[in-house]
Amino acid sequence: MENNKKNIDFYMNEIQSGTEAFQMTAGRPLSYFIRTFGCQQNDNDSEISAGLLEYMGLKAATCIEEADIVIFNTCSVRENADRRFYGNLGNLKTWRSEEKQRRIGVMGCMPVQETHNTMLKESFPYIDFLLNAGDMGNLPRALYESGRQKKHSIVDLTDQAKEMTYPSLPVKRENKYRALISIMSGCNNFCTYCIVPYTRGRESSRDPQLILAEARAAVDNGAKEIMLIGQNVNSYGNDRRKQGESDFPSFARLLEEIAQFPDLSILRYMTSHPKDLSDELIEVIGKYETIEAHVHLPLQSGSDHLLKKMNRRYTAEHYLELVNKLRSARPGISISTDIIVGFPGETEEDFADTLRLMETVKFDRAFTFIYSPRSGTPAAGWSQNVSDLVIQERFERLLALQNKHSLESNEKCTGQTLYVLVSGLSKSDNGTFSGRTKDDRLVNFCLPEAAITADELLTARGKPVSSVIADGSEVFVHITKAKAHSLEGVFAGLA
Repeated sequence: MENNKKNIDFYMNEIQSGTEAFQMTAGRPLSYFIRTFGCQQNDNDSEISAGLLEYMGLKAATCIEEADIVIFNTCSVRENADRRFYGNLGNLKTWRSEEKQRRIGVMGCMPVQETHNTMLKESFPYIDFLLNAGDMGNLPRALYESGRQKKHSIVDLTDQAKEMTYPSLPVKRENKYRALISIMSGCNNFCTYCIVPYTRGRESSRDPQLILAEARAAVDNGAKEIMLIGQNVNSYGNDRRKQGESDFPSFARLLEEIAQFPDLSILRYMTSHPKDLSDELIEVIGKYETIEAHVHLPLQSGSDHLLKKMNRRYTAEHYLELVNKLRSARPGISISTDIIVGFPGETEEDFADTLRLMETVKFDRAFTFIYSPRSGTPAAGWSQNVSDLVIQERFERLLALQNKHSLESNEKCTGQTLYVLVSGLSKSDNGTFSGRTKDDRLVNFCLPEAAITADELLTARGKPVSSVIADGSEVFVHITKAKAHSLEGVFAGLA
């Protein structure tokens, strides 16, 4: 750990000196832009990367075109993210060559994979550096080494040890009222469709004192909401206990301690794997009001046959038992899930099993996907037994059923007055605010007509002049309308 700290400090100091020299010559700060693809884990990695860059003297650019350094934080869980990333990267060839100081870095899940690593080097030689997923600690080194080369070549640090456990990496939070905090990295489950264990490695739990310190600091700095993130938060500490640390806390104990922080309004977490959802954790979820009244519990399929092929290590019956326990411990809890359609070998009977389980559970929300083969996973080489047309038809049936359940769930909220943590202005309407309830429902709301005065109108996106509502405000909203994916309402007062 101490050697890692010395290495990071050396490169950070070198970059700071270079940044100051550039600013004196150019008369402006060296700037950066980070584009993030994928999950909350990548979002958090990007926030730490931004914190490091700003600590070294760089300033955030408002767009790629205005930046000196562009970093893509990539995801390869879905094919769509692959395509979007390569499209963005291809547009920067001319941009990269126009100014000498400009650099492009790629980090995340894609450069770790041999196929993508080779493609990046052969098809995009104007890239400057490649980093592992979660390897923010090596970002200063990547910038240092790529900047001192006399002849351009790609600095590839994907084979280097990760530094993410370094305790004092700065972070620049995208939203000061919401803190994403990684509690672990990697995954040991090896679901046959999933690339994550191959890109992020085995499970590694952060020291609880580091997590608690980061959470306390976030709340002290104004965070109203904390989200604890990991590929499988339910297995937090398993690796450390197997290594002999018998008193290392479980996820339930960690969650319980943070839930009791003064001034914290909502404690969220994701993702929960059903096979590791313990009775201890369910008890804690039911015990503390601060813990969100929501759990994201990926199902993937309602067919035991497919669950076994997916290596999920639970049955549909066990999944239903967990749902019943959660609803008993926390009445009114909302449950969201992930479901894959068209996994290799899926029969109409398998698909019918999924629909039946959906009818039983009635998920409040679901993220539904058509199976996308990921190179390097076992399932990538399995043959498909039905046509794309059949898979698409199944997907549309599943989506229609889930939209029905989502709407029914949201309709139960109409007429109620709900707590909402404001996240900002609606993306589609400057006169509307957005936020989320404690059970993670999206709410769009406006001020009542009688309360709208000249001083309370919005003058520009992101800059409300209202003295009543701002980003991070805790408010009550009277729900007037339900949609499948959101609620609409009217401001009813400060919480």
